[in-house]
Amino acid sequence: MSLDVDAGDGGLDANVLAELCYPVFELLFDPDGDFVADVERKLVEARMPDQVEMYVSMALAVGLLVGGSLWAVGTLVGYGAFSLGLIDPGTLSLGVPAPTPEIQALLRSLVVPTAVFVSGLVFGSIGFALGFGGLLAVPYSRASSRKREINLLLADSVSFMYALSVGGLNQLEILRAMAAAEDTYGEVSREFQSIVNETEYFGTDYRNAIRQQSLETPSDELSQFLADMLSIVNSGGDMESFLKDKKEKHLRTSKQEREMTLETLELFGEMYMTLSLFPLLLIIILVIMGMMGEADDRLLYVTVYLLIPLVGVGFLVLVSTVKQDEPGDGYLQPDGGSERLRQTSQEGLFHFGLVEAFVGTFGVFDRIRDREGTHKTMEILSAPHVFLRENPLYTLALTVPSALALVGVAAAAGSAPTTLDGWIARPVWSAFVWIYVPVYVVLIPLGVFYEWHQRSRRAVTGKLSETLRKLSSANDTGQTLLESVQTVSETSTGTLSDEFEVIHAKVNYGMSLRDALVEFNNSYAVPRLARTVKLITEAQEASSQITDVLTTAAQASENQDDIERERKSRTRMQVAIIVMTYITLLGVMAILQTQFIDVMGDLVSQSDGGGSAGGAGFGGGGGIDPDILSMLFFHAVTIQAILSGFISGYIRDAELVSGVKFAVILMTLALGVWIYVG
Repeated sequence: MSLDVDAGDGGLDANVLAELCYPVFELLFDPDGDFVADVERKLVEARMPDQVEMYVSMALAVGLLVGGSLWAVGTLVGYGAFSLGLIDPGTLSLGVPAPTPEIQALLRSLVVPTAVFVSGLVFGSIGFALGFGGLLAVPYSRASSRKREINLLLADSVSFMYALSVGGLNQLEILRAMAAAEDTYGEVSREFQSIVNETEYFGTDYRNAIRQQSLETPSDELSQFLADMLSIVNSGGDMESFLKDKKEKHLRTSKQEREMTLETLELFGEMYMTLSLFPLLLIIILVIMGMMGEADDRLLYVTVYLLIPLVGVGFLVLVSTVKQDEPGDGYLQPDGGSERLRQTSQEGLFHFGLVEAFVGTFGVFDRIRDREGTHKTMEILSAPHVFLRENPLYTLALTVPSALALVGVAAAAGSAPTTLDGWIARPVWSAFVWIYVPVYVVLIPLGVFYEWHQRSRRAVTGKLSETLRKLSSANDTGQTLLESVQTVSETSTGTLSDEFEVIHAKVNYGMSLRDALVEFNNSYAVPRLARTVKLITEAQEASSQITDVLTTAAQASENQDDIERERKSRTRMQVAIIVMTYITLLGVMAILQTQFIDVMGDLVSQSDGGGSAGGAGFGGGGGIDPDILSMLFFHAVTIQAILSGFISGYIRDAELVSGVKFAVILMTLALGVWIYVG
């Protein structure tokens, strides 16, 4: 976050605000103190170029502006509450004894100014904390995010460096190759970019650059690795043996860290079981109090439409803080590749691939480009399922308008209730038309094509470890890497074998092996596959005999397989807990609807002398309207079904879209139960 940001025409420059508050910074903080040093360290770890003094001064300025604004709001709120009669000054008293009536009158006259002052002070303090603390939290958050990604990718990064050392690269070449691999190794690569930039642009000795980066990186694991690497460099030790040992160590560490994450998720699953039942218990209490005429019906609406969604969304945010997704997008950049690879890597809906490189040279290429759009359109229309399998989210462009059209037609025809009384009179039908039909139309195609998309990816990664072992064995017999690819394609079956056959054919028709492998990877865009292909392509440029590299890639892939199996086994239990908790909630709500509400409503009506059951409200002098409760209960289980489904999918695969299938199943279960009981 740079401070050189202008707020726009007529706005305040951020640097001006920081300079104005710099005296306040000097007054409140010691420039050489621990707090400032800690913020400075986090700015470095977050790779933010701001000076710590100016950054903290800017945070103070933001805090004062937000605090001042909320102080004014708080003062107006406090004054308005008294002036409009919302709060009686006589109700505010600390019980301070007054020796004389005059002092008592003085104390009473100070009640309103004091309350208004306290209101403004509370709002202002909250505003300052939000402004100052929010801006200071930015480098901490970014540093934490970088640390997490570095730790996730470190094992594969060390394997990559080991493969380069086996290929014969020296220390400096390994550092440069690691720095150039940002498309695959993300934040780890950026740490090595700092080392390379220090040596190439600032004339720093690469030993000092490594030492400095080991102090500045946010990851303790990478810091220790760089410190150990420096000792090997200084002592002239065997870098290949060092990287091999580190590779095995970090593979074990990566597996242990994933297991710790899974244990944390297990704890969260138990927490969710308790948290999700809290709204249910509150609803039961409110229903009982409502039948006694002692509850406000608005509390039940707040519980159903606000508390239940807040609990679900809050738990989803909590899980996201520990859930480890796969960093990277899986695409390899065509750096150093052919023009064909550079153009096909950009191919999409608005980029027509290789022909873009020749547009403007001859008229025939312009005509080809003009007709390429029509060709692509016809290709999509002839096989739309293939296009949607590769781009599942594009189903929303078709299903969302369709869902809106269906609801609009139903409302225009009078089939969909448009008033609260209509919703109360037909709770199941109204929810089905307004909620279930749009959700089914949107989510079912999305879920189907997403699962198909994931299945096509698993067809490649499922046999990746086995295929790499076969490649290593074939390469060990003296075959080149290309010959090994041909051997594996002829002796294996499945999608990966077919892709290897395509790679071999491309090379025979003049494409380089590196370009063929990159094109293969980019057609699937799986981060795990990208790291494997990156490792192989870099190593094969040095030598065709890369048995050790292929063995290393197989070990990394097998380690990933073990982690995936453990993750699926452990998260399966968490999903089962969430689903069973929801089924329990649904069962209790159904029992409340069939065995409790109607019976207690009749009893209350009889105790009131056969009076009305409170027609339009929840609680009316002890009365209860079963229709309103039926609607609220059905909406509660529907909202809970959607939230539980997406939480289950996120825990299982670290992607919200994965929860579509769970949400649809749980909603269908809720609909079926309520058709019977409602």
